[in-house]
Amino acid sequence: MTAQGRRPVTRWSAAPVAARRGNRMRAVTVELVGRIVRGVHAYGTSLPPEHVLCEIFSVSRSVLREAVKVLEEKGLVQVRQGTGTVVTPPTMWNTLDELVLGALIAEDETLTILDDLVMTRRVLESEMAAMTARTADQATLDRLRALVDLMDELVDDPVAYRREDLTFHDVIMQASGNRIARSVVRALESQVANTARYVGKSEPALCVASNRGHRRVYERIAAHDPDGAAHAMFTHITEAWLVRRSGPGDPSRLER
Repeated sequence: MTAQGRRPVTRWSAAPVAARRGNRMRAVTVELVGRIVRGVHAYGTSLPPEHVLCEIFSVSRSVLREAVKVLEEKGLVQVRQGTGTVVTPPTMWNTLDELVLGALIAEDETLTILDDLVMTRRVLESEMAAMTARTADQATLDRLRALVDLMDELVDDPVAYRREDLTFHDVIMQASGNRIARSVVRALESQVANTARYVGKSEPALCVASNRGHRRVYERIAAHDPDGAAHAMFTHITEAWLVRRSGPGDPSRLER
């Protein structure tokens, strides 16, 4: 009670309301992305009418329209006058987008998407390894050598080994100076870091083999051999994935 005997007026903050609205919109977006990727809403067809989707998701028209706008930004749909919201072909989807890539990986029974991801990684990282071999200073070489030696000691601890593995690759990417290529690789890696089908097996023997690849990359960079560094990185990423890869689909696409 106030001094005048009246109850104070409760003023609700707009922030929690906006947060709840944003959460509902994201939940609808995630579900629709999944449905489109799974083919529930096939490309070339229209999404159900607004009122139907609002009823399905128990949201207002404004929340649904915000979600559809996000889908349009991701390249998954086009809003057409008189036709409705039409699902676009997969060739138009932004596969670097977090939600789209995550949904594609989840539905990737043949591992085609993960194969594509590895091929993209090896092209970009091979070029960055070559650039680092041209420009690496002694501090960078010392760091890479220390990481390779440390990983030799961590082969019995897959979690710690993977952490240093990621650091090794990132040191090379940073040293290359190619911020765009590094950002693309990091964005791709962030989507599969905890995906069992990508991380694969983690026996000590596999870590030992993997680190032999790291050491070859380091040695070519330390020798300031751009072509050798690029080849070593390409081979390391390919071989490491083929060892981890377990599932259907033809891995021959990975052949150079």
